[in-house]
Amino acid sequence: MEWIIAQVNTEKGVTGVFSAVDQTLPWVKAVKEFAAEHAVSFGIRLLAALAILFIGRIVIGILMGFVSRGMQRASTDEMLVRFVQNVLKAVLLVVVVMASLQTLGVELTSLTAILAAAGFAVGMALQGSLSNFAAGIMLVVVKPFHAGDFIDVAGVSGTVQEVRLFSCSLKTFDGLSLTIPNGQITSGVIKNYSSEPNRLINLVIGCGYGDDLLAVKNLLLEIISSHEKVLTDPEPLVAVDELGASSVNLVVRPWVRNEDFGSVKRQLTEQIKLAFDEHGFTFPYPSQDVYLHNDATAEG
Repeated sequence: MEWIIAQVNTEKGVTGVFSAVDQTLPWVKAVKEFAAEHAVSFGIRLLAALAILFIGRIVIGILMGFVSRGMQRASTDEMLVRFVQNVLKAVLLVVVVMASLQTLGVELTSLTAILAAAGFAVGMALQGSLSNFAAGIMLVVVKPFHAGDFIDVAGVSGTVQEVRLFSCSLKTFDGLSLTIPNGQITSGVIKNYSSEPNRLINLVIGCGYGDDLLAVKNLLLEIISSHEKVLTDPEPLVAVDELGASSVNLVVRPWVRNEDFGSVKRQLTEQIKLAFDEHGFTFPYPSQDVYLHNDATAEG
């Protein structure tokens, strides 16, 4: 220690310290030379790896824009555009990260083997998620519905917002946002209320047995035929459906444009009730007849 201090005093300052340490501990000198030799190359590789990540993200964003505009010019469904963008972006990000790691000097062969083993384990643990991913691909390819369609799936109804990698987002009529796993959608019945331009309104109207049946039919036909949004082709139908326990049930079936279905159905229901009140027709309630027998022999 005294010798090191003497060297510091002789050579002065920090330079004297390093010189003394180098002479006292040769391995420190070797470590310093190794660090000085590799620090520059490692720093260059690190900067290159970061540059690849930064530039790669910019390039991916530009490619996503080209893909989106190209698919939109080809009149591709918006749902398919978003799905392709999500898948392509995920794949390109993996490529950029692997290129960055390779530039940094990471051996990708062993890393790939590790990732493959980890992927197998994760895949076994996430079988449900993988099935949702496969179901998402099937939804995009088969296209049972499109963005903006009103559908009924997995026991819920709503307007399709987007099909993602693992789930589908719906918006209900009362403003709720629902996220449904794709697997649940493809495993059940899909009702698409927007797939056809026209839709049939099916009303069942009951009148009393004492009402004039022909007059009731003519009144119902007049109501639906006079509505401006009821289509004439196909022709609307009014017919007796069954003789019920307490009423004569008629089916009222006009066709309307899909987008007018809800409003026209509500309007016709209201108009029929007001017209029945005006003409004195009845909406019978379920009833039962009770007969009482007077047994004279029992009284005697």
